Amino acid sequence: MIVFAAHALVVAGLVIAALLVYRFRDLLSAAIAFGVFSFLLSLEFYILQAPDVAIAEAGIGAGLTTAIYTIAVRGTQRWEETEE
Repeated sequence: MIVFAAHALVVAGLVIAALLVYRFRDLLSAAIAFGVFSFLLSLEFYILQAPDVAIAEAGIGAGLTTAIYTIAVRGTQRWEETEE
């Protein structure tokens, strides 16, 4: 029962983080939300008893990719232009 509750919480967090990545206009906020999404995904892999995949996702997905996106945002305009 506890494992099911953990799955439900993590999946709900994944959906919320994915929606935030889609909705944010600020590119830095979207990159951070993507890092949260990736961290929750690594947590889900760990709950599914795949610790090797969880460690790789946490290190590369949540850590390295978020850092690269953050550095890339510094070289561009931070806010996405709105279409009118």
